Amino acid sequence: MSNLYPRWQKRTIEKLMLERRVLLLSGPRQSGKTTLARELESDQTEYRTLDDSTLREAAEVDPQGFVKRSTATLIIDEVQRVPSLFPAIKKAVDEDPRNGQYLLTGSTNIQSLPTVRESLAGRITKIRLRPLTHGEILKRDPRFIESAFDQSFSSSSLRFDRDTLLEIALKGGFPEPMKLQERSRRRWHDDYIDALLERDLKEIARIQRNRAMRELVHILAAWSGKFIDLSAIGSGLSIQRPTLESYINALETLYLVERVSPWVRTDYARVGKRSKLYMVDSGLMAGILKWKMDQVRFDSDRSGKLFETFALNEIMAQVEVGNGRYELFHYRDREKREIDFLIEREDSHLLGIEIKAGSAVHKNDFKHLLWFKNKIAKNNEFIGIILYTGEYPVSFGHNLWAVPMGHLWS
Repeated sequence: MSNLYPRWQKRTIEKLMLERRVLLLSGPRQSGKTTLARELESDQTEYRTLDDSTLREAAEVDPQGFVKRSTATLIIDEVQRVPSLFPAIKKAVDEDPRNGQYLLTGSTNIQSLPTVRESLAGRITKIRLRPLTHGEILKRDPRFIESAFDQSFSSSSLRFDRDTLLEIALKGGFPEPMKLQERSRRRWHDDYIDALLERDLKEIARIQRNRAMRELVHILAAWSGKFIDLSAIGSGLSIQRPTLESYINALETLYLVERVSPWVRTDYARVGKRSKLYMVDSGLMAGILKWKMDQVRFDSDRSGKLFETFALNEIMAQVEVGNGRYELFHYRDREKREIDFLIEREDSHLLGIEIKAGSAVHKNDFKHLLWFKNKIAKNNEFIGIILYTGEYPVSFGHNLWAVPMGHLWS
């Protein structure tokens, strides 16, 4: 699959293998980690997967023997399945400080697991692999954020009508279901959730109420793009707050959901401090909620949620290949002025992005971006963009733009 769709993170891995002793490539199951890791195989690497029961038992019995290398780099797939490998890897890289010794992959946020007591601090760097972006599918380089800060929006870029964009978002980025028809795709997503909750979840947490966890996954899919409110999320589940928090944390560890933090670098006293919650893939969200094209096309709430979840994953993938140049937040204050995504560049310049499911943009749509530009950004350079489903990039004043969603991949 990686041969068909070059992954943006491949260049990041190749660069960091020259700089760090251990690399950890993590992300949800079926996002392409194994395929990407095997693409990096050469006569200087050796590949071992802990999904193989024999190799897994050998690693459990003799961790230090398992991590011994006969090549420059040892690739260990699904390393979270044997946590005792981490102290053995620490010992190996402390004795031999050469870079690029281990490339690890994991389908959970490994270092948040209670069974992993060795962090490898100072020895390891983490790389996130998301489901495929549409930019990767089109074999485009990740240039949107840079172009947005430069305000270079070409009118000759690829154009996508609203229905095409909806179809792209409904499919999501997991490679296998992208090829399936709508009903088969929903079945794949159902099976995917079942497998995670029945197998992977047991490896990371003691969940006593499996039915409640399944209901929670459905609620969080419907919650994507909203501010985290544990009381409201748990109202229909009869789960105590500490238990609910532990359940959501477990789903974060499995890369099913993620949080976007608020931007609070301001002296404005009424800025909000709640994170927003998102599903990690718009196709998975739609599959869990059993959304069909006809249900979404004329429903502004559903299409807005779908596009916002989809845009987050596309934009975050570009943030994560930016080598630390960018950070992504959201903004909301107590007067309910909101900006969906706020990207801060390393020089403190700011890019505000709002997502609009419609194909027309009006002056009033910029009111929160304009207020932030004038009242909060002040001396910091600020560019405000509305990503919409229309055809042309259009200026709405100094540093304010309506930009077609297809420019995410231009």
